[in-house]
Amino acid sequence: MLDEAKVRAVLQKVRAIEVRTRKVMNEGISGSWRSHFKGRGMNFEELRDYTPGDEIRTIDWNSTAKLNRPVVKVFREDRELVFILVLDVSASDECGSVGQSKREFASEIASVLALSALKNNDKVGLFLFSDQIEKFIQPQKGQAQLLAVVREALFFKPQHTQTDLVGCLKSLQQMLKKKAIICFLSDFLPTRTVDANELMKTLGNLYHRHDVMCIRIADPRERELPNVGFVALTDAETGETAYVDTRAASVRKAYTDERNRYWENFQNACKHHGIGVLTLTNGQPYMQQLRTFFVQRR
Repeated sequence: MLDEAKVRAVLQKVRAIEVRTRKVMNEGISGSWRSHFKGRGMNFEELRDYTPGDEIRTIDWNSTAKLNRPVVKVFREDRELVFILVLDVSASDECGSVGQSKREFASEIASVLALSALKNNDKVGLFLFSDQIEKFIQPQKGQAQLLAVVREALFFKPQHTQTDLVGCLKSLQQMLKKKAIICFLSDFLPTRTVDANELMKTLGNLYHRHDVMCIRIADPRERELPNVGFVALTDAETGETAYVDTRAASVRKAYTDERNRYWENFQNACKHHGIGVLTLTNGQPYMQQLRTFFVQRR
């Protein structure tokens, strides 16, 4: 149980993320959100008098004949979409080299997207995963839901450390009975080697029913293995340690090649099913990239 001081610290951080989120919202992401994610259809709202400039197609001719004056039908978009944030809380996302972890960075992005959805009258839910389902917050609307999403994204303590992408995808597919917008926030680094065919099949099954997008959370330190001599590298998820001579150019190249190969395969699997993928780097500005991402998907 958190003591009073820790509770205050948690609330302060949640509020800080919320304030920062609302600030970057002014940069236009909300409009991009609404124009990209359309509602389920249009509902008739009312009849009103025709005014110059109205679309001729909106004139209700039956009512016009009865009232002896031109009137048009007014429709409103039935939005109420369901937006599910799928956040990786495995041990690898607790790493970071710029004063914050990848998970903290992902939590801020999740907050921006959640607020965008809520401002457009959509429901927001949160799905936390490692190699198990850690927590699922049912989709809801409102300020309290935003604060709950931010709080759990930042401070939830997972019971497991490893990552199972395929298992997560399958579990999510079983849990969601209605169509949803699904946004994955993860470094997409599995604990064990993933069978490419199985991953592609699982992604395809999910995309067949839902609107899926993937945001990869990267860290500047992960781009390449630095030349720092003989080092012990410990896997955050398994605890296994490997001793590596980073002075060898061949070792550094093998590291970079392997990471690039895995990420290229993952991107290709997503592209095959029309799933949008965006990479955001911890500690770097991201709003322009998010806006561009939505425009390109539209």
